Amino acid sequence: MQIRDLPFTDPGEPDVRSGPRFLYWLGRNQLGGQLKSLAWGLLHQCGIAGLPWTVGLAVQAAVDRSGHRLALAAALNVLLGVAIAVGDTMLHRTAVTNWITAAARVQQLLARKTAELGSVLTRRVAAGEVVAVSTGDVEKIGWFVEALSRFAAAAAALVTICVGLLIYQPTLGIVVALGVPVLALAVLPLLPRATRRADIQREKAGRATELASDTVAGLRVLRGIGGEELFLGRYREASQEVRRAAVRSARMWSLISAVQVLLPGLLLITVVLYGAHLALAGRIAVGELVTVYSAVTLMLYPLQHFEEIAMAYSFSRPSAKRAARVLALQRVTDPAGTDTGVPSGPERRALPSGDLYDPKTGLLAPEGRFTAVVCGDPDAAGRLADRLGGHAADGDGLPSVLLGGVALDGLALDDARTVVLVQDKDPVLLSGTLRELLDVPSSGRVDAADALAAAQCGDVLEALAQASVDGGQDPMATRITERGRSLSGGQRQRLALARSLVTDPEVLVLDEPTSAVDSHTEARVADGIKRLRAGRTTVVFTSSPLLLDLAERIVFVHDGEVASVGVHRELVHTDARYRAVVTRETDEEESKTMQRVEESA
Repeated sequence: MQIRDLPFTDPGEPDVRSGPRFLYWLGRNQLGGQLKSLAWGLLHQCGIAGLPWTVGLAVQAAVDRSGHRLALAAALNVLLGVAIAVGDTMLHRTAVTNWITAAARVQQLLARKTAELGSVLTRRVAAGEVVAVSTGDVEKIGWFVEALSRFAAAAAALVTICVGLLIYQPTLGIVVALGVPVLALAVLPLLPRATRRADIQREKAGRATELASDTVAGLRVLRGIGGEELFLGRYREASQEVRRAAVRSARMWSLISAVQVLLPGLLLITVVLYGAHLALAGRIAVGELVTVYSAVTLMLYPLQHFEEIAMAYSFSRPSAKRAARVLALQRVTDPAGTDTGVPSGPERRALPSGDLYDPKTGLLAPEGRFTAVVCGDPDAAGRLADRLGGHAADGDGLPSVLLGGVALDGLALDDARTVVLVQDKDPVLLSGTLRELLDVPSSGRVDAADALAAAQCGDVLEALAQASVDGGQDPMATRITERGRSLSGGQRQRLALARSLVTDPEVLVLDEPTSAVDSHTEARVADGIKRLRAGRTTVVFTSSPLLLDLAERIVFVHDGEVASVGVHRELVHTDARYRAVVTRETDEEESKTMQRVEESA
């Protein structure tokens, strides 16, 4: 896999049972890249390992005054230098490729999961954690994948040097062979504590990110109630906790680094003293002593990779755990916890149609009719809208919503999204032109002009025309900034509604589609929705009398169950709880109304 081949056609199905298993899955899927990196790493490390022998050969040739052997040693040094340069260059190239492709694979998996879950994702996982996984955690996971092949090459080089020294000079070679495993394993007792401190730091950093994300998202509200300084103080405290945890973690890693400097130094001193004693006794030549000394000195370089792989693993393990936790989320599960998706391809069933029914609440939206749903709790309305889109609540043990008697969670994701479209209360507009915004998969029965007219987007088109680059000729070619920040809340809401109307699904679920517009515009939007969706199933979550008055059927949901069904003019007189929600009565007013109803009965 090369960087130019990204993105992956299919990033695969990850093993999300644990963080280590996820890392293993990533490494296994990049086996080809890892082997390439390992091969170039071996060339680089073996070139370094060969330098002591050629240096010793040159020293001995100078002592023996042999010009032929000195020339041979010089030629070998040049050859090893070329091998080291080429190996190091290609090792870096392939290792960075492994890093980027691993990070790209994880990001594609996260993007796919985000598209699968939609707005439900942030209800199951904190938004800050999703941000942390898709940014910092992806980088740390890529670091471990990149460092793995370099560590394997360094380990192979150490084994090669030890074996070579045992053959070349057994007396000193055995000292080195016994000392190197001690050097490599000396830091193992320190790693668990360092890993725990790194985990604490990551956990605190994740909480700080979540707090920052929530604070920024609600900054306007916080300023309105005077709570900005309170939350900023909380973030300062959280960031200081992250700093203290990072310092404690850095102290542990500095101790590990000190051990990795101290012990090789002690081994080098031991080899020099013992080798000098052997040279004075005439048991080894000067060139052999220089060779062994050079080999031990160069061993310090591959030994550094042992510390790096330990750091990379300790930092990437919690990151992989968080990524696995997000990727393990399922769109829907049956009571046994298994995926209920049906086969795709030729075996896929025909798309269902008919009445929309939720067995959890008892809500029924008849086929081809305009149904309004009234909930006293806006959060409950949002969760119910998710259920109608095929996103069952985790662990509720109930079957999913049925469309024409077919469970939505029994459909493939693409099929479920085709037949039922849910527009969230706060829909997102992506950057691009208005034409690109409305270029969505659709039935083809509703064109963009009709959808924009039904959503009362005339003023939006005028504003975009004035801002267009062609002098106001084509508002459809005007670019909309990220999240539509250049538009008002009502304009963004109506454009999102137009996008949903263009799609023209079998069932359209709208959650408060007119909450950000004035009453006059709301009345025209309500009429446009009813006209354009005639003969199609439409479910609108709202408490607006203007929308409710146009609905053919109203379902009032109270405490998670359907409490009453009818039309607006009937329910507002017969159901006091419904009237309290629609007219925004206070608790005291509601109790008085209930009392009058009971007295009249």
